[in-house]
Amino acid sequence: MPAINDFGTWEPLLRLLRAGNAKALAAPDGHIAGRIGRYGWSLPLPPRLPPPGRALQVEDMQEEFDAVGRVQSALADDEEISFVAEIGPTGRTVLYLLDPSPAVEAGIGPHPGALVLVDQAVPEPWRRLPDPVPGAAPAPSADPALLGRTLRERLPGATGATEAEIAAAEARLGVALPAELKALYRVMRGRWDDWGDDYEAAERAAEAVGCELFPLEEVYIADPPSRPCPWRFAAQEAVVTPPGAAVQGVVGSPGWIAFGDNGGGDRLAVDLTPGPAGRVGQIIMIGHEQSIGADLLADSLTDLVVNGRDEPRSDRRDDSPAVARINYRDLPSVHAAAHPELEVVSIGVWEGEPLSLAPLAGLPRLRTLTAYPGTLADPLEIAKLTGLEFLELGPDEWRVLLDAGAVPRSLSAAAIEVHGDRHPLPVVSLANELLALWDRPQITQTILEGHLTS
Repeated sequence: MPAINDFGTWEPLLRLLRAGNAKALAAPDGHIAGRIGRYGWSLPLPPRLPPPGRALQVEDMQEEFDAVGRVQSALADDEEISFVAEIGPTGRTVLYLLDPSPAVEAGIGPHPGALVLVDQAVPEPWRRLPDPVPGAAPAPSADPALLGRTLRERLPGATGATEAEIAAAEARLGVALPAELKALYRVMRGRWDDWGDDYEAAERAAEAVGCELFPLEEVYIADPPSRPCPWRFAAQEAVVTPPGAAVQGVVGSPGWIAFGDNGGGDRLAVDLTPGPAGRVGQIIMIGHEQSIGADLLADSLTDLVVNGRDEPRSDRRDDSPAVARINYRDLPSVHAAAHPELEVVSIGVWEGEPLSLAPLAGLPRLRTLTAYPGTLADPLEIAKLTGLEFLELGPDEWRVLLDAGAVPRSLSAAAIEVHGDRHPLPVVSLANELLALWDRPQITQTILEGHLTS
């Protein structure tokens, strides 16, 4: 097996990258960089075009597949590695392997992702529990007996779960299953092998229930840890539950019991912690394309089975003062974003003069600031934002804070926003300076040298 620290492991790939990046390598500070994992890669290779008249074939990409596969075979399961290569005109090559730090999330390409400065820290929305809703009750449509009769009529001969299996699921989950969910599983336990190779029978079962039912042993609590999200995206979310919402805008809840899938990756769950206008036991859909919140699907499990699935109803709001996006298309100024409920400020592409952060000083809930490189008039104004837990800035702005000893100590995580073909090694050094302030594990480098002949 090839070794990851052997130059020969990388040589076929480096030859391909050299051939496809001659202009970039010849430029001042010329380099090539990328990332390779066991199940994917990001490399600066020009697209392969098939001969005129036919589609791209596997053999057209075989040289790349073979070169990348050689590196992948040297990686452990789920391991990723970033690299930077400097290749001179004679073929002399210096290859920098950037070993991942457990304190750094995966980034895009060779640059590091978010730096987790506090061990096991998660963004504020992932720490939020649902609010109590006094007086919330089941919908009138909830009827476990009717639910059971309907399913038995539709699925004669289906294999149901035993009481012992239901009790085992409750013990594993640490909660009692709602009566409707028990009634469902007493008729059909959801195991694929109960249908054998009869795919039509399995499809009929999904149609009868309104989803692809999980086996009891796969039912889970859809709490925040079950819905992981990288820091740089999760920190820009906010929990917002409008007064008339049926579903609370949380990431997850100890009262969301996921029991099925809609066939497209969205999870169905019984909701025992509804919003102000919701019902205990309502059925919600947890979308796989969203990181927070859920949509109302039915007032009860009985309603879902007996009457079928309606279009999901969303209570999400795009106009909440908790999140402000300042750029040339959205909010026109920092002053327009300032609000006592403001939690997240994201400054994007900006065509005007650099912005002052002064209007944000003293806001009680502000916890996240992201700023596109070059958009801040004075990065040192960040020192007045005393409640920040996440900060994303360009390398130059971070340099100002580091040199002034003004990096906010309230941070739990940070990120370096990089645009263009910036050399990764100075960015890695900057990341290591930030990690060192919290005594977190560094991104380490392994340097390999070799020669690529023509």
